[in-house]
Formats: sequence, structure tokens, C-alpha cells
Amino acid sequence: MIDYPGVIVPVNHVEPVPRRIRAVLAGETVLDTTRARYVWEWSNYPQYYIPADDIRPDLLTSEDRTQHSSRGTVEVYGLRLGEVHRPRAAKVLLDSPIDGLSGTVRFDWAAVDAWFEEDEQVFVHPRNPYARVDALRSTRPVRVELEGIVLAEAASPVMVFETGLPTRYYLDRSQIDFGHLIATDTVTACPYKGTTSGYWSIRIGEQVHRDLAWAYDFPTRQLLPIAGLVAFYNERVDLFVDGQLLERPTTSFFRSEE
Repeated sequence: MIDYPGVIVPVNHVEPVPRRIRAVLAGETVLDTTRARYVWEWSNYPQYYIPADDIRPDLLTSEDRTQHSSRGTVEVYGLRLGEVHRPRAAKVLLDSPIDGLSGTVRFDWAAVDAWFEEDEQVFVHPRNPYARVDALRSTRPVRVELEGIVLAEAASPVMVFETGLPTRYYLDRSQIDFGHLIATDTVTACPYKGTTSGYWSIRIGEQVHRDLAWAYDFPTRQLLPIAGLVAFYNERVDLFVDGQLLERPTTSFFRSEE
């Protein structure tokens, strides 16, 4: 049994999006709507489904191909703006057994350059309205080890509680032994925290464990308490909280031991 709240939204659940949604390609607005729908294609987070009337029709190019899903039959379209062409960018839901989805369009997230909720950019995927992400300061001591080597010891971590994921422990850099850490060029993004500013692998003897620590120097305003702090993947290191060793979780990031 996991020791953190799981995701409970069923697949194909639909809800209205109360926020203005826009997408931009090559500096021009592709879609602008206040009538989008959240659709959970899988339970972890939703996708935006956009009414066709709120999309610039001159940008969609039919690829004369249809697909079938549990949400109905879709026709595949490319997205073309001047010399910019994004094939297989959009799926127009022609007829759906799910109320309110017929005539909506689901875009591949990476087919456009940027997505916005109101006037704030959103990264990776839509934010789940049923998920919470809280950054709380704590005085529970945290120690991080790998193969018996102490990597960090912190008396005042910031704990990030995110629905569907184990607690992450963000530690001040002065409390980390960087002698075992190797900076990498990896960059990842999160719809709740923003874009990472640093990643580190861990060297123990001759073995390098790739990309097990990261930091957000400029997180979203909601997660400002983690700015500049470093976290480690619980799935691959030994974490002691209040002196108690935590069980390594299994998540979508690391499903099994390498």
C-alpha cells in the first residue's frame, strides 16, 4: 500500500475548464477558448478538448486518416502556419458517445510552441484540477544515502506533497555533499513547479547513477519555497526522515530497479 494520496479520477471523465485556454505557434494564436473541456484519457491528468469553432480553421490540414478510441472516431489533422508544419497535430472528434465531446479537437501538446491558462504559461500537460501540490517547511530531519554513503543531511527541509506522488524532500545546497554529485545537462519541466535549472548524477566508486537529483532555481510562484533547493529521487536513494528509513516507492519515473 502506498503512503501518499493516489489519483482517483476515472478514464474518460469530463469536466468544464473554467479558465481561458490559448495555444501559440510561430507567434500566432492557434486557438482561444473559454469553452474547453478537461478529458481524462488516463487517470493521472487530463487533456484539453477544444470546440472546433474556437480554433483557426485555416491552420488545420486534413491528413485523410481516421482513428478509433473509447471516446469515438477521430479524424487526424496537421497544423500548418506559413512554412511551419506539424503533422498529426490534432484529432477532431467527429462523433462521441460521451456527452459534449462531439466536434471537439484534441491537440498534441508539443504541436504548438506554448500553452496558456489565462495569461500564465503551462508546461508539459494541463494541470489537474483534482491535484494538490503543496510546499511546506519542516523541522523533521532528513538524511539521504546511497550504498551507505551520506549525500545530504538537513535539519529543515521543504517537503513537497503532490497528489499521486511520494513526498519529495528539498534540501539546502549547503547541506549536500557535492563531492559525489556530477552536474548534467538534463532539463525537465513540470506543470506545477516549472522548468528545472539543474540536474545531478551521483558517483559512488566507479558507478554513476544518472540524474537522481534536481533543482528549480526559478519555480512557479506557488512553489517558491523550493527555489534553489535540491531534491533526490526517493525511488533510487535511501531516505531517512526523523531517523526512520523510508521504503523506496515505485512510480512512473522508476517502475523497477535497473
